[in-house]
Amino acid sequence: MSVIDLEAFRAAALVTDPFDYVCVPGFIRADALEAIHRDYPRLSQPGSIPLGIFPHGPVFQSLIDELRGPALAAAFEEKFKLDLRKYPQMFTVRGHCRAGDGQIHPDSASKIVTVLVYMNPPWEASGGRLRILRSPRLDDFAAEVPPNQGTLLAFRRTDTSWHGHESFAGPRRAVQMNWVRGRRYIWLEQWRHRFGSWAKTLTGGAVGGSGT
Repeated sequence: MSVIDLEAFRAAALVTDPFDYVCVPGFIRADALEAIHRDYPRLSQPGSIPLGIFPHGPVFQSLIDELRGPALAAAFEEKFKLDLRKYPQMFTVRGHCRAGDGQIHPDSASKIVTVLVYMNPPWEASGGRLRILRSPRLDDFAAEVPPNQGTLLAFRRTDTSWHGHESFAGPRRAVQMNWVRGRRYIWLEQWRHRFGSWAKTLTGGAVGGSGT
């Protein structure tokens, strides 16, 4: 049985101001949330961690398989009017947010589309809510997305796809998937994240990061 609601994604409107994005609360089916939480990677470090560094369970793997699958890719191609077939996918996961995360950035030019799937209880903190920004100023935002469990946020990367969030420190789960311009970029990013994970073991997690 599918753990995602593909029809909810198809039905969601593409917002074009200030850049192309779509937000889908309930993208993960409610009856799958408990099992995905149970099978989520047990991350011992903050920051973006390449998928597979920490073990995860079968239902979480089912989520990854569906995110990788041709049906979702076809839905994204239709939504964003892109041909994604020639672009590989890259996955990272987050479990903890540091006070310095959430810095404003537009994402690397090597990324085509960024997809975030949040996995947190109903979000009450003022920080940690991703803002879709009109400019590289945190108070100049078009939308603010709480990272509630099951919510998908996806956007087309541009030079002005600014986003970030107010400071938050604590548990904050997110799966990130990107279509990227080549497998070399994936290799370099995985190496960078693996090196960063190793460095955090030496610094007690003090190495900074942008965060989404």
